[in-house]
Amino acid sequence: MLMSKRSWVGAALLLALAFPLCASPLDEAAALQERGEFKKADAVLATALKSKDLPADERKKIEWEKDRLWRIRDDYSVTADGLYAKLAGTLKNLKRSEFEKWVAQGWFDGRVIDGKMYFVGTSVKNLFMRHPEMEARRTKPKNDAQEQKDRLEMVREIVAATKKEHSPYVLPKHLKATMTVTVDADAAPAGETIRAWLPVPRRNEFQDGIKIIKSSPAIKKLAPETSPIRSAYMEKIATKGQRTKFEVTFEYTVRCVHFDLDPKTAQATDVTQADLKPFTSEAPHVMFTEKIKGLVNELAGNQNNPVVNAKAFYDWIAGNIQYSYSREYSTLTNISDYCFANRYGDCGQEAMLFITLCRAKGIPARWQTGWDLFPNGHDIHDWTEIYIAPYGWVPVDPWAGIYTHRYCTALTQAQRDELQNFYFGGLEGWRMAANSDHSQKLDPPKQTMRSDDVDFQRGEVEWRGGNIYFDKYSYHFDIEELKN
Repeated sequence: MLMSKRSWVGAALLLALAFPLCASPLDEAAALQERGEFKKADAVLATALKSKDLPADERKKIEWEKDRLWRIRDDYSVTADGLYAKLAGTLKNLKRSEFEKWVAQGWFDGRVIDGKMYFVGTSVKNLFMRHPEMEARRTKPKNDAQEQKDRLEMVREIVAATKKEHSPYVLPKHLKATMTVTVDADAAPAGETIRAWLPVPRRNEFQDGIKIIKSSPAIKKLAPETSPIRSAYMEKIATKGQRTKFEVTFEYTVRCVHFDLDPKTAQATDVTQADLKPFTSEAPHVMFTEKIKGLVNELAGNQNNPVVNAKAFYDWIAGNIQYSYSREYSTLTNISDYCFANRYGDCGQEAMLFITLCRAKGIPARWQTGWDLFPNGHDIHDWTEIYIAPYGWVPVDPWAGIYTHRYCTALTQAQRDELQNFYFGGLEGWRMAANSDHSQKLDPPKQTMRSDDVDFQRGEVEWRGGNIYFDKYSYHFDIEELKN
């Protein structure tokens, strides 16, 4: 008996519902993760890895996603009771009902994992960054008023020097630094070789005179001075029950920077040039989504002056994005979208959003990362550079714009504006830049997955049995200024 077309379609639909097309392990695991079913997602990936016929590229992707599941769980490590206890030790007169209200309002980064709510480990710090009004209730109030005043004084000195010397690069500092990575005891079996990559300065317009003074153990491979991800590569044999230490000491000269960017002198840039084209294109975490293009049109419209447009993007981030300590970058699929959607992010996420906005408008923009070495407060840090003809590559630090706009309460509004405007085209000399692009490959390449596949500031470590993640090693950066 022949079936009618309608009957055939209906039968096909019933078959599709009864026997859905098999999703790939990656798609199935992603759907389970989205629903918070991490154990099931992990089991799906583990089962897939048992297949002997799995292509090498597919195996690598599945291994990465399996490890990323663990990394997300590691980031979301604090229970509701644990977070309340931490807050109770930090905030005066905290009530449980008040805490539960904040949770309901989404004040903290939380998600359900296997039926239980967890929060990121930096939730207490982020409370004060996103809600500065809570500072008054802090048991140990933060006081960085002197740092704010010191930064303002330093910025004024830099601007005066650039005018006097008729150069954007002034007031050189000669610095001596030691980068140390210490791997936990038994992170790799005794007798195995631990491989480590430590960040060192790269040569650029404001940073040169780089000299490696000493290292322990000896450096086996030093990446070129102009590498977009410059590292010193070393190897050492693990000893049972002992930590494994890698250390490199270097000297370099870094200059303060200030470009007085004038929209009237800005020129059209030929973005088809081979050295600029990559920095106007989409890339991992730099994606021109409809929301990004909408914001670009809202802020820039038909305006094509790169100085005016880039400044509009910088000011918008300063006024609309809050600083927050971040999840690990390797757990995020689109950093710029994450920052834009949540309206918060750390220095690298803010930088990635600025880069994305600039590139979407045809302004070459690139990643700059390493360390911020401002006295008494040095830490890993990310900022950016944009290319503006005839000036060349110009520094822009979106984090500094947010910091001065939102948190420099010890300064007057005019002083805050002065400081915010400086970091659009300016940089103080307390920096160590190791990277000029994101998501780059180490030299020599790492044989296992990276702990951070976007940035490179804390070092990378592995042994032949796998990656050694951040929870298995510590890092430290010592700095001193050398006087002539």
